[in-house]
Parts: sequence; structure tokens; C-alpha cells
Amino acid sequence: MALESRITQEEIKKEPEKPIDREKTCPLLLRVFTTNSGRHHRVDEFARGNVPSSELQIYTWMDATLKELTSLVKEVYPEARKKGTHFSFAIVYPDPRGKMLKDIGSTVSGRKGADDSMTLQSQRFQIGDYLDIAITPPNRAPPLSARMRPF
Repeated sequence: MALESRITQEEIKKEPEKPIDREKTCPLLLRVFTTNSGRHHRVDEFARGNVPSSELQIYTWMDATLKELTSLVKEVYPEARKKGTHFSFAIVYPDPRGKMLKDIGSTVSGRKGADDSMTLQSQRFQIGDYLDIAITPPNRAPPLSARMRPF
């Protein structure tokens, strides 16, 4: 008799996160890759040890929120500071079939959103994974994802 797990995404998000004492816990190096095209990098750009040239290195903790990461990116890219700029986050992680890309959420500069308080830890980010951020200027609509269907 086979047992099957029926854990939903909602239950995963409800798991209590262990609080991280940032005074006592060493930060991790988060390798972030950004695009200003509104689309994420192609997965093959991360193949065979290669990475895109737009790397940003951030020292942070597993309890970093998407809103916190958004503010750090805006410090480096002044053009991303405009109100209404859309940031789409994805984790790039290794898989036996190669690198995989998993959308984890989005934020909008100057607006509160449902994903603002989402943490790396809650999305099962592991040290060594990359973060890919697609930045869309406010004058262009972000590409539709499975999360934002027009119907």
C-alpha cells in the first residue's frame, strides 16, 4: 500500500519559521541576477557553471523578505526606484536534469502587495541557489505569469 503526501502550497507557507537572530547568525552570500527586460534569464544561461553578467552579491539571512530584497536592489539600480516598478523573483536551483527556475513572488515599488513579507526560507531557498529578479519599468506591463491570469 503506497502512501501519498497531500501537502498543499498553503500548508507549506503556514509552517512556522524559526526566528533568526541576525546579531548571532552569520549572513549568507546571495547571488542575485537581474534583468531590466521584464523577463527572467533563460535557464540555459546558468548551464555548465556559467552565469549571466548582471550579478549582484548581497549578504543577507534566510528570513529576508522580498520587500527587503527589493529595497537592496533599488539602492544599486536608481532606475528601479520609480514608483510602480515591478520586481518578479525566481529561485534558480540545481536539479538532476540541470538548472531549474521557480517563480516565488513579486513586489511593486511604492505599493504594498501579498508577496512583500514572503521570505527566502518560506520558499525553500537553499544556500547555493541563485535568485533571478526580472525588473519591469512602470511604463511597461509585466509579463503575465500563472499567478496573475487575466481571467
